[in-house]
Amino acid sequence: MTKFINEEKERAKLALDAARMIVAVDPNSAANRAYYAVFHAFTAFFATRGQAFTRHATLRNAIHRDLVHAAIIPVTMGQDFDFLMEMREAGDYGGLQHVSPPDASEAVATASRILELLFSMF
Repeated sequence: MTKFINEEKERAKLALDAARMIVAVDPNSAANRAYYAVFHAFTAFFATRGQAFTRHATLRNAIHRDLVHAAIIPVTMGQDFDFLMEMREAGDYGGLQHVSPPDASEAVATASRILELLFSMF
């Protein structure tokens, strides 16, 4: 299990690095990478608790149910995850809607804060 957790943490770091590199040239992709950085970080965190999720919505529900409502993470972190999920959906599936450069920058900053706090917890 430790190998899986470490791999997910590494994926999170790589996705965040990629988001930082492309934020100015491709805000949609930067939002995607920022979201996936956090997705992999939470996947690693839940793995430390013996939990695994295969759907994005299921992971979101677990974040709010098991972590936010249990006061393990701040409410704002749950809200930040929701923001990242919305940005990813807009960037990947938004049709005429795109992630704005300021929103992409905010997504990268948000992902960075979440990784820092979450990684300090395990």
